[in-house]
Amino acid sequence: MTPRCMSTQHPDNVTTPFFASNSVLAGEDEIQEAYYAFSHLGIEEQMWDCEGKEVDSFVVEKLLSRYERFFRGRKLGREVRLTLRVPNPEVERTEAKILLETLESIPRNFDIARAFYGEDIAPIYEVILPMTSSARALNRIYYYYRNFVSGKAEKRFFEGDIRIKEWIGDFKPEEISVIPLIEDRESMLRSHEILEAYLRDKRLEQQRVFLARSDPAMNYGSLSAVLLNKIALQRLWELAEKLSVELLPIIGVGSAPFRGNFKPTNVYNCLWEYPSVQTYTVQSAFKYDYPEEVVRKAIEEIRSRSRGAPRFVSEERCRDIAERVSAEYAEQIKLLSPLINLLARHVPARRRRKLHIGLFGYARKAGSVTLPRAIPFCCALYSIGLPPELLGLKALSERDLEFLPDIYVNFHEDLKDALRYFNPEVRRLLPEEVWKRLPHGLIEEFGEERDERHAEITSRIIEAVARNRLENLEKDITEAGWLRRFLG
Repeated sequence: MTPRCMSTQHPDNVTTPFFASNSVLAGEDEIQEAYYAFSHLGIEEQMWDCEGKEVDSFVVEKLLSRYERFFRGRKLGREVRLTLRVPNPEVERTEAKILLETLESIPRNFDIARAFYGEDIAPIYEVILPMTSSARALNRIYYYYRNFVSGKAEKRFFEGDIRIKEWIGDFKPEEISVIPLIEDRESMLRSHEILEAYLRDKRLEQQRVFLARSDPAMNYGSLSAVLLNKIALQRLWELAEKLSVELLPIIGVGSAPFRGNFKPTNVYNCLWEYPSVQTYTVQSAFKYDYPEEVVRKAIEEIRSRSRGAPRFVSEERCRDIAERVSAEYAEQIKLLSPLINLLARHVPARRRRKLHIGLFGYARKAGSVTLPRAIPFCCALYSIGLPPELLGLKALSERDLEFLPDIYVNFHEDLKDALRYFNPEVRRLLPEEVWKRLPHGLIEEFGEERDERHAEITSRIIEAVARNRLENLEKDITEAGWLRRFLG
């Protein structure tokens, strides 16, 4: 059974987990985190990042040796999974060779599991390729592993000599699955074409595909991200029927409404919104900013429900709305970027990572704007009482607003959740053009349930930024995050 939940290392949590040595998780803490997700929370899969940090290629050995009793009962690679997220050499040139090191580690981890269990079990047999934009990128990893990692077992050192496998043993698994993580608009709309091309020369009964939710929201606006996901899920469903291959989507949802509103108290709404998704990402705020029993119950709820058909949508109508919202959103972000970057520098770190700066691309005539990654981006805006969900919505017509709840069933609920953190005092910090382009009608209609304590803290942050007194900013940003139960 393909997992319904995938624990991830996204650093959107405010609370430090009890097992961590400090508030910035790294190294050994993440080994314990994987065990905690499996053993205490009932999550079936842990995504292991091999990009943006020092790679621990001994994760399997550490898990099996430290938590022997648990993994004797629940076999790693069968009952629970470890799935690697690898660098994309086409985009992350400085980390390209980490991909090769990671692929080379898979057979060694197989040997460790075989020695532990006394049978052939592949503890790692899937890798996730971020920023996938073509079938060729997937095939390069698939065939590199098959031809140059496991495939070298049959090669001889020189003519007349023994094969490599006779010298150091076999290389298993012989093949791995490559999961595309699709993040940009054009690739999401072509996700079915990418998958069809990748599957053309393979006899697979199943294939997983990972659709991003956070980066599309930051690049095109939250509403546009939802609509792009809806179109992609519909097209993947149709492709599965055409090819008679089970395509199993993963969706990368976070706790912030802007990033999916996927939190322990809202799982049913997300299951209802994306019924054809097989696997939902359980990020750090979901795991650590709620009581453990609440998290466990939410995981049980997700696992108890099976996937179904997607919510079918009018692709033409959805694309039209997404394009108009995205264009409006881009204009507002261009004006807000200096403020966002200022605030993001004071967002507390929760994982030890290399510095990642995302390039936010606009239409050519508009140039480009540099922004932080999605979590500090969100945190910056929530922390001044400007929920980023509002950006771009000015482009919606009355007709759009009547149409949206039919295809985005939680549109009003997600908007209400976001508007709990709206603070009208943010006008002090905003360019007047941005203030004018906020959807004031929607704010008035759905913004009645304001979190007054959060408003008090964001007013303090607004005052500090306005007066350029930033020494206590991180403390106040953290306190506001405690109330939301997510950083960003």
